[in-house]
Formats: sequence, structure tokens, C-alpha cells
Amino acid sequence: MLRVGVTGGIGSGKSTVSRRLAELGAHVVDADLVAREVVEPGEPTLQRIRERFGDEVMRADGTLDRAALAAVVFPDPEALGALDAITGPAIAQRVAQQRAAAPDDAVSVYDMPLLVERGLWVHEHLAVVVEADVETRVRRLVEQRGLGEDDARHRIAAQATDAQRRAACDVVLDNSGTPEDLVGPVDALWHSRLLPYAVNLASGSRARRPERASECVVEPRADWEARAERVVARMAAALATTGVVTEVSHIGSTSVPGLLAKDVIDVQVGVRQLAEADREDVRAAFLDAGYVFSHGNHSDTPHPQGADAAGWTKRFLGGCDPGNQVHVHVREHGSAGWRFALLFRDWLRHEPAERESYAAEKRRLLALHETTSDYVEAKEPWFEGAWHRANAWAERTGWQPR
Repeated sequence: MLRVGVTGGIGSGKSTVSRRLAELGAHVVDADLVAREVVEPGEPTLQRIRERFGDEVMRADGTLDRAALAAVVFPDPEALGALDAITGPAIAQRVAQQRAAAPDDAVSVYDMPLLVERGLWVHEHLAVVVEADVETRVRRLVEQRGLGEDDARHRIAAQATDAQRRAACDVVLDNSGTPEDLVGPVDALWHSRLLPYAVNLASGSRARRPERASECVVEPRADWEARAERVVARMAAALATTGVVTEVSHIGSTSVPGLLAKDVIDVQVGVRQLAEADREDVRAAFLDAGYVFSHGNHSDTPHPQGADAAGWTKRFLGGCDPGNQVHVHVREHGSAGWRFALLFRDWLRHEPAERESYAAEKRRLLALHETTSDYVEAKEPWFEGAWHRANAWAERTGWQPR
């Protein structure tokens, strides 16, 4: 199933987004609702809270006095951490149970205020943040929830900043207006990205780049590095338990600032032995993260000309997300192809003249070739010369793969 995390600061309106996604057909699990369930009378979590914070956070009828507890923990980071340590495991277990009950082809939405703070976004295929400025959020909390202004500001300050959430999230939804204003953007996200992504996952199909080279190759985009960082973090988390990965790295033209490129994030996954990439658990981990193996693409062109092709073998995967094209190159750590991918990136980052030369060659070939496939193939002669120049640079500078 497609896993989507929805987050946002208190008062931002993330629940409005989740409700609309539920109306569109998503299976929604609300962390706040689950958090209430696990502290109901008779739950072991409630007893632990009472033992830690005392009877002053309890009502006479044995239920939790949420306002009293909030007054204790939100101004005190240590107390808030203690509460999270008590409630977190219980919430996580119940959330996992509820999400597992969704159909395999569902869009599973996790409405979670602390998705970023707890690093849980790396386990979602997509993360969506709902934003509103601080003053709007304070006003909503005072007028709609009856909080005091100081209390509202304490709660906002205890959460992640907007910048921290944006860094972790793939989609930003502005909710500075009315709930009605939010319907259109949420519906567009559902139809243009979430549903196609879910269909690709269910069918094991990767998203495809445009076949017209002029549509695929674009001027440098400011979001490439942030998109790549999220891909790398998610992939590293998904593959961590397999024990075969040595590193995950952003490579290719989108990893070189200022270079025009296909709007595709290229990622290299180093493994101890290439054959380990064919293990069932490794393949399952890739698929669970949203990546499918592509048959028939098992090698790069060896360099220099006449080199042993064995050093250039790989496994290739494509991402299922139609909103973020990703190509994954799995190579054996230390192989010629693995080394050159890292060298080529670092060489272009440090040599402006070579970067401009490559950009000029790209523009020349774009004028000659209509399809992306022909354009990619036509670059190979340039790469032969680049291999020699990049290796000369590595020898001159003492470069080593990091």
C-alpha cells in the first residue's frame, strides 16, 4: 500500500487535509485519536502517566486531565520527553495494527503531528506538511480550541519549525486561508500523485520520464538536492536491516549544482557483493520503499574503452512516484562503475570548466536528438574522454571515494 504521512504544527489544519483525503478514499489513521485511546481508563499507559506525573493530572472519575497534563509538559522539554517515552510505544503499536488492516492497494494516510520530530517520515512513501503562519495558528487555537495565548505559543514552540518540516516533506500545502480553499490543492494531490503512485506500487510499475528529450532535460532546479536527501534517507532506512548496503549516495547531473539535467534523481546504492542485491529480502525492501527492478539494464558502458565489463555490472531500479522521478543504480562497493559514479560527481563539482563543457555537450546533443533514449546514448563518446580527464584530476588531487 502507499504510505502517506500528513503533518503540520498545531493549529495548521492537517486534520482538515486528512478528512478530505478520507472522503476521497484514503484509509486514515489519526495519531491524536490513537493517543486518546491508549490513555483511556484501564489502559496500562494511563497508569504509567499517573505514576510519573502524579494525581494532579487525573480527574476524580479516573480519566486523564489533558489540560493539567499539558500545563506540566509543554513548558518543560524534559517532562515532554518523559511523556513521549511513555505514550510513544503504545501509540506506534496501535497505529501499526490499524494500518495493517488497510487493503494492499489502499492509500494509507498517517495523520501525525510529530512525524518530523520523531523521524517517522523516512518510513512513509510521501510526507505532506500543512502550513499556516504562527499568528494564524495562535488565533485558531485561542478561538477554536479555547486555549490561552501563552499556552498556544508554548505548544507551537515545542514542535518542529516550518523549515525542519519542509526539509523532510515532499509536499507543502498552504492552509492560511479557509478550509474551502484547501479542497482544491488536496484533490489535485490525490488525483495527480497519490492515486497514480498507489497504482504503480500495486502493479510493480515504475514511473516513466518523458521520452521527448526537450521535455525531460531542464535547467538546474533548486529542489534537486532536497529531493535527493529525502530519497537517500528513506532508502537507507528501508535497506538498513538487510546488512548488505555500504552507502547510499546522490549521484548524476542533479547532484552537481548549476548543471542542467534530466529531471531525474539518480541514486547509487553500494553493496558488499552485487549478488546480494538479488536476495529476496533485499528486493522486498526496495519494493516496500517504492522501487522496482528493471529487467535488461544490468551494465554501464565500460571505461576506458576495452576495460573489463565485469567491473561495470549493476542492478537498476526505478521509483514508483510520478511526482519525483528516481533511478537507482546498485553497484558493488569498490567496483569500477561504483568508483566512477562518485568520481564523476565530485570532479564536476570542483572543476567549473569541465562542468561547462559537459553542459555545452548536452545542449549540442539536445539540438540533434528528439528522444531521451537517443540523447542518452549519444553522450557516451563524451564520457570516454571525461573518464580520462576525471581520473587525471583524481590522481592530481589525491581524490578518494567517500
